[in-house]
Amino acid sequence: MGRFGGRPRVFQAPGRINIIGEHTDYNGGLVMPAAIDRRCIVAAAPNRQRAINVVSRNLNAEARIDLDRLAPAGEWADYVAGVAASLINAGVPISGCDVWIDSAVPIGAGVSSSAALEVALARAFTSLAGVDADGLSIARWAQEAENKFVGMPCGIMDQFASANGVENCALVLDCRTLKAEVAPLPPDFSFLLVNSMVRHAHASGEYRRRREECELAAKALNVKDLGEIAESALPSALRGLPAGPAKRCRHVVTEIARVRASAKYLSAGNISALGQAMNASHASLRDDMEVSVEPVDALVAIAQETPGVMGARMMGGGFGGCVIALAQSTDADRILETIVARYAARIGEAPDAFICRAVGGAGEMLL
Repeated sequence: MGRFGGRPRVFQAPGRINIIGEHTDYNGGLVMPAAIDRRCIVAAAPNRQRAINVVSRNLNAEARIDLDRLAPAGEWADYVAGVAASLINAGVPISGCDVWIDSAVPIGAGVSSSAALEVALARAFTSLAGVDADGLSIARWAQEAENKFVGMPCGIMDQFASANGVENCALVLDCRTLKAEVAPLPPDFSFLLVNSMVRHAHASGEYRRRREECELAAKALNVKDLGEIAESALPSALRGLPAGPAKRCRHVVTEIARVRASAKYLSAGNISALGQAMNASHASLRDDMEVSVEPVDALVAIAQETPGVMGARMMGGGFGGCVIALAQSTDADRILETIVARYAARIGEAPDAFICRAVGGAGEMLL
């Protein structure tokens, strides 16, 4: 780490895809994420100060964070300061360090660049402090940083997947109990990501409103969260809700059912049914959760119409970001080229796109 002159330890945390299960994590439901082979790298070394000196290669920016005066500043460095504050609140003895950040996780694309950063930082800070933390603790501290310091009311899925990913597998995570089952992915199928090139900004608006509407629905139904509503009880539940909260409730309950069914499809090798569930997920996100936008809908339609695609949907919290498509691995390159070409002709630029594979979670990189 020549920028600071120290000998660093290096840590990585992956981004994630979510195969199915959007807006269910903060509703106490099921999700099916997988860590992917796009990672955030954090190099860190102690500096004998009461400050974190941090450089972001991606942003070409640097900041100095006073560990005795941690407060949100509304800037990118809040992610760093927020993780430090979360760990200090948990009793982790954080000390000053020099930090270099370099990430290959696309920003604003719905593959959890912020969670990858938070988890990599949490791994770095706890390791420098001599604390051996498990993946669940890392995920909780990282989520707390984003919720309480950055101001983004996200669920725990992104951080959990980044911290606890399993090679060649998805995780079926119950966000109420925070218990996860491993779901092996079929080796002859691949997930394709295509960026709509519409940048989303969750912390300032619609995502927050969707969460508030879900909370209103849960309160009206006298449950802690919408994950408690059984699919069989949905018709009667909807009759007691205003139009907006009713639509959010319908999405959450049916999406949880789709995740549960998709886990069975994977176990049985029924990839066609998994693809159909992904298609149904997008329709629900578009019509009931109302978090899609026209360019994303167009990209999903292009993907779903492309021969060889088993299923496709928007991914992430909404209002932009990536579309995820499922296709046979032998045809994945050709299919991706077709989708990219058609969407590029529509928007006038080539979208970012790549084929990803599932990898293990965050950890130290031994040099």
